[in-house]
Amino acid sequence: MQIAEGGGLCGAVRYRLTGNPGHSVICHCVSCRRASGAPSVAWLTFGRDQVEFLSGDPASYVSSSGVVRRFCGRCGSPISYETAAHPSSIDLTTVSLDDPTTFPPTREVWVGEKLWWEAVHVALDQYPKDRAGGHYDGG
Repeated sequence: MQIAEGGGLCGAVRYRLTGNPGHSVICHCVSCRRASGAPSVAWLTFGRDQVEFLSGDPASYVSSSGVVRRFCGRCGSPISYETAAHPSSIDLTTVSLDDPTTFPPTREVWVGEKLWWEAVHVALDQYPKDRAGGHYDGG
């Protein structure tokens, strides 16, 4: 069984993932861009029972109806995305993993909202919005 660990920049928040993600995507939605300060965000979708927070208590922010984003309250590193539409899963930022290459993305979502100057990865499946998996509602 695959085990991976990660956390925020300062190390105050640490987590462990067990198993493999249901989805690994790069999201280009406006909300993710603004929440991260980056042109896109890579996300891993895991079942809640596959995620264990080892240290720290991430701060939270309701970014849109039914959506909670969690981050390190000390350094601000984005950690997770949770939506009421899919309460049994949690999305974690891929690059917060100690080894972000462990679960490479297989698709790009919300490409319809992509900044014109950011290139897409031609080897990945592209979706103008979502594809019922990974990052769900652009919120």
